[in-house]
Amino acid sequence: MNQKVREGRLAPRTIQYMHSVLRAALNQALRWRMVHYNAAAMVSAPRGTRREALALAPEEARRLLDAARGDRLEALYSVALALGLRQGEALGLMWSDIDLDVGMLRVRRASQRIPHQGTQLVETKTARSRRTLVMPPTVINALRAHRARQATERLAAGKRWIDLDLVFPSDRGTLADGPNVTHRFHKLLQRAGLPPMRFHGLRHACASLLLVQGVHPRVVMETLGHSQISLTMNTYSHVLPVLQREAADRMEAVLTANS
Repeated sequence: MNQKVREGRLAPRTIQYMHSVLRAALNQALRWRMVHYNAAAMVSAPRGTRREALALAPEEARRLLDAARGDRLEALYSVALALGLRQGEALGLMWSDIDLDVGMLRVRRASQRIPHQGTQLVETKTARSRRTLVMPPTVINALRAHRARQATERLAAGKRWIDLDLVFPSDRGTLADGPNVTHRFHKLLQRAGLPPMRFHGLRHACASLLLVQGVHPRVVMETLGHSQISLTMNTYSHVLPVLQREAADRMEAVLTANS
């Protein structure tokens, strides 16, 4: 551990992963009586500094959607921003997962790039990740327009179209390539005059906007598919000062109501 830290070529988080793997392997070896003790359990992995989640302000979120108007992936950006889906979850959506009349969307699987096997659909990692979300009208309208646009693409592709029922496929109906989607997203940010950010930033923006609007953290946790509410609050701790100010204002209103 010390050697890896001294070399300085790996991030602390990567060294933490290495430590976890070693500790798990040696625990199994201990159960099989192949070793007398777990040396990795006696070592502390380096602590990394938590990066503050970048998020869009409400005005920036509206500017992004305005810049995306008419884009082939306009609905994808709306879904990721309004519902906080991970990129893989959004690219793994099927039309059978969506009820536009009722306004519900189910997350059941994700698109994932697997080494030497290409991009595949996989089950979500945890039971919490499998969730049903209520869509706001903006997202419903964007998906309706997207479905009509996709029908036109399907006719243009003809026999080259591979029907996998995907909501956000490639121009041939197959699973979209994540890096290509990210590249298009970066170009969209430039058009909107917004600073560079990862596609995952749309998920962070969703959580931050919900919390600032007073949505209960438990609801935000369920929306994002987090396993614990502590994960939600620790990740978005930068929103707490805003919430604390609102709480203080409400308390002041209660205490001074009679006067």
